[in-house]
Amino acid sequence: MSRKSSGVLSFLSILVLTFAFYCILKLMTQKNDNGPAAIEAAEFHPDGRMSAEDLLALGRLSDPQMSPDGSRILYGVSYTSVEENRACRQIFVCNRDGSDRIQLSHDGSSISNARWFDDRHILFLRKGQIWSAVIRKDGKLGRRTQLSQVEEGISEFAISPDKANILYISTVKGSVKRPSDCWADLPKADAYEADDLMNRHWDHWVTDIPHSYVAALDIRGKQPVTREKSIDLLGADCPFELPTEPFGGMEQLSWNPDGRHIAYSCRRKAGRDYAFSTDSDIYIYDILSGATVQVCEGGGYDTDPVWSPDGGRLAWISMERDGYEADQQRLMLADISYGEDGMAKVGKSCCISAGFDRNVAGPVWENPSTIWFNSLVDGLQAIYRAVEFSSYASRDCGAEKACDGEKACGGREDISGWALVRVTAEDDWHDYGSPFHIEPDGIWCSSQSMNRPTELVKLELGGEEGPAIQAITDENGALFSQLEDPKMEARMIRTVDGKDMLTWVMYPPHFDPSKTYPAITICLGGPQGTISQSWSYRWCYRLMAEQGYIVVLPNRRGTTAFGQEWCEQISGDYAGLNIEDYKSAARALKAEPYVGKMAACGASYGGYSVYYLAGHNEDDLFDCFIAHAGIFNEEQMYYSTEEMWFPEFDNGGLGRGYLSGSPWSKLPEAQKHYSMSPHKFVENWHTPILCIHGAMDFRIPYEQGLAAFNCARMMGVEARLIVFPEENHWILSPQNALFWHRSYFEWLDRWCR
Repeated sequence: MSRKSSGVLSFLSILVLTFAFYCILKLMTQKNDNGPAAIEAAEFHPDGRMSAEDLLALGRLSDPQMSPDGSRILYGVSYTSVEENRACRQIFVCNRDGSDRIQLSHDGSSISNARWFDDRHILFLRKGQIWSAVIRKDGKLGRRTQLSQVEEGISEFAISPDKANILYISTVKGSVKRPSDCWADLPKADAYEADDLMNRHWDHWVTDIPHSYVAALDIRGKQPVTREKSIDLLGADCPFELPTEPFGGMEQLSWNPDGRHIAYSCRRKAGRDYAFSTDSDIYIYDILSGATVQVCEGGGYDTDPVWSPDGGRLAWISMERDGYEADQQRLMLADISYGEDGMAKVGKSCCISAGFDRNVAGPVWENPSTIWFNSLVDGLQAIYRAVEFSSYASRDCGAEKACDGEKACGGREDISGWALVRVTAEDDWHDYGSPFHIEPDGIWCSSQSMNRPTELVKLELGGEEGPAIQAITDENGALFSQLEDPKMEARMIRTVDGKDMLTWVMYPPHFDPSKTYPAITICLGGPQGTISQSWSYRWCYRLMAEQGYIVVLPNRRGTTAFGQEWCEQISGDYAGLNIEDYKSAARALKAEPYVGKMAACGASYGGYSVYYLAGHNEDDLFDCFIAHAGIFNEEQMYYSTEEMWFPEFDNGGLGRGYLSGSPWSKLPEAQKHYSMSPHKFVENWHTPILCIHGAMDFRIPYEQGLAAFNCARMMGVEARLIVFPEENHWILSPQNALFWHRSYFEWLDRWCR
């Protein structure tokens, strides 16, 4: 072999080895970067009925986004692995009609908050940072570029309309300290130090609080977003939250179409003032001057600000009374003008849902005179359209009916100059989300029911009998195509005071009225809430029916879909008519020949209801009980919960002053409330009861469940206690959730079969 040939071979060998080393290094880097393996969609093999394992394996669809050109939909789906005890979220894209569905990511770490930058580029969050990528012509996701380097991490973001800036949520230090914050030589000490109220939120200590920031956006990633190059809308030393915890997110902030102004909701309170108040207000921030203008003042929650397409109006959701978290949600509107310097000025404001005795949620502008929203009405989450009177002549939107009072505001015209028109049909048993895309002939939105989890649909407008429904996605069709849907029934139950109460009844698949079935009466939490056609992965009524139970779902006093009077009756009267409502529904169903033994089950206030019913089960209406995260001792609850405005109002204070709802209050309503606490009636307990609680539940501290179980066993009652050390008000870990479901049905089967 020549020296020349030998040199060539040596060079090739080095090249091969170098390439191999590069590939190994690349694989190692990818493994370290990607972390665990991706969780993908499961294969379903139901044995004639849906199981708890099937429930956890369902894909959870959320956050749909229409592309700027209106041709494609970007959305996320979360998949769960019980074996790995975690969930992982992937992103998908499909055509506007649902065709050409493509999974864009196969990551081991969740990808969330995916947003279109333009028709090709998307931005998303992964491991707390913002990334960009191109959707290639073959439908696959191209090379990713990291756009942020924020040490504290980013939880959500929104791109400015002009694409020049980005608004994101991160954290600053909260009021609660750890030992290492004070003593550097105690890094392993484990404690929380607080000097004021509101030191906890539902499931965590307030060691950090959310703040919102604006930064320049470089889609190339050459100038990454950092905290140092960002503007804090509140200021670094401000003790207030933006957005408001524990459930607020980017929906509490909104870009003006000009890309210069940001509207946001903020409760500018801390400590004790925060603990006793629900007063959040709407503000406008000018990113050029740094100036802030207040839009509204006083009252209760003001949330969800959204700009009109021309930037001349701002809409938001408002509660009128401070300290009452279940006050009616109204749709408000303010005119916005701009000075020669571009500064925003707030003009007149009004309530455009006046006369509409239901809650408004999720407002979305179509044009400066039309706002879409959803509302829980008579047990269904319907879609509505608010239309300014002056616009009636310009479009066919049912306005001619609204003007003569047939559909507007529940039969009345709105004195504000707007009419509210129901879009979805009254007999359409689905819950709809607000539209994420609007066109003259139809809207795109989410849809769910007690029988099916969330999917995307198009509602085609213009039909005389309501909109035609076109399915866009079918994420879990592989399971439900193998099952028969349980039968649903809407029954009107007569209450003890002669009112009609909507009670949903779900029957087992293949229901045969000649047979006898066990039943479950569901006691709703809240206490202000609604049993609508929503799907739940925790209290899944279809899953209960699939196990052979008739599920009874009363919309008792306190539910929010039947007018404010029906909603507010429960405040200060937890043990009153609403408890009788449960009994009325249970007796009506138990009178049917196909209903055998019956359980009462509920969580949160529903757990209170269970504990109270256990002390008032003289006629053995119920054969067993299950209480999850329930209130047992109202006095102890007042002293130990974190959101003080809640017991302050509902425990008989009814908004009549500081500490008016306390156990030492002299108000008759407060004294009556505490005298009816469930723990005062344990001497009457004689029915088997299962008590479940999460130790990280700060809303209703877990000692409530411990005390209830102890009392049951003291009285010689068959009882079981389940405590989840790392769970809060809800059970979120997959294996814990599966254990919860197995324990739930084991207890029911033991006492009701």
